[in-house]
Amino acid sequence: MTPQLEALRASVARLRRIVEPLDDAQLEMQAYPTDWRIAGVLSHIGSGAVIMKRRVTDGLAGEQLPDEFAPGVWDEWNAKSPRQQADDALAADQALADVFGTVGEAERSSFSTAFGPLTVGFDDLIGLRLNEHTLHTWDVEVALDPTATLHPEQTALVIDNLALLARFTAKPTGSLRTIAIRTTDPARDYFVELTADAVTFSPEPSEGQRRLVLPAESLIRLVYGRLDRDHTPAFEGDADSLEELRQVFPGP
Repeated sequence: MTPQLEALRASVARLRRIVEPLDDAQLEMQAYPTDWRIAGVLSHIGSGAVIMKRRVTDGLAGEQLPDEFAPGVWDEWNAKSPRQQADDALAADQALADVFGTVGEAERSSFSTAFGPLTVGFDDLIGLRLNEHTLHTWDVEVALDPTATLHPEQTALVIDNLALLARFTAKPTGSLRTIAIRTTDPARDYFVELTADAVTFSPEPSEGQRRLVLPAESLIRLVYGRLDRDHTPAFEGDADSLEELRQVFPGP
C-alpha cells in the first residue's frame, strides 16, 4: 500500500467516525462552505467517489470516462434525502478506497486518465482524491468542532501537492511582491510571487525575507480558501501578507 492510499484509507475511516453518530438535525447543519450543509458535503464526497470509481474502471479498460456520466450521478445524489446522502456517501467512499487497493502494480504503472485539463496516472489519481477528501472531511468536522485542523497523516502528504492546485486557483491581486513562507509540521519553504497578471507558487526556498511562518495544515487550508480569520492559528510574520494571500486563494 502506498503512503497516499494508506493516508486516504485513514481519512475515510476518520470521516466515518465523525459522520456515523450524527442525527438528522446535525446533517442539516451549516458546513464550512457557505452554500453547503453537512449532508451536501457528504453528497459531494459520495458522488465524487462514484464518478472516480467509474474513472478507475474505464481507465483500466483503456477507456475514458463518458462526458454524460458525471451529470447523471450528480442529479441522482441531489435527489437523495440528507440521511441517504450521508449513509450512501460513507458506503461509496469506502468502495472507492477498496477499489484503489485491488489494483496491481502492473495495472497501476500503465494506467492513465484525463482529469480536467490534466492526464494523470494511478498514484496521481489517489493523490487528487486524498487532497479533496482531506479538505472536505475538515469541512464537516469544523462545523461540529470549531478548533478542528487537518490531520497530520494527511497533511504530511497533501502539503507537497499544493503547487499543482495553486496553478489553477491562484488569482492576481494587482500587487507586485514576493511573499516567502515557511511551514511547520512538516517544515517546508515556499514563495508566492505576485505580478500584475500572474501568480507563481513555488515549493522552493526563497532568497527573500521570510514573511510568514505557519503550520503546514494551515497553508493547505489557505491555498484551498479555508483560512479565514476565525480559523487561523497563531503564526509568525506579516499579517498584511497573510491577508493578501487570502485574496490570492479565495477558494471555491
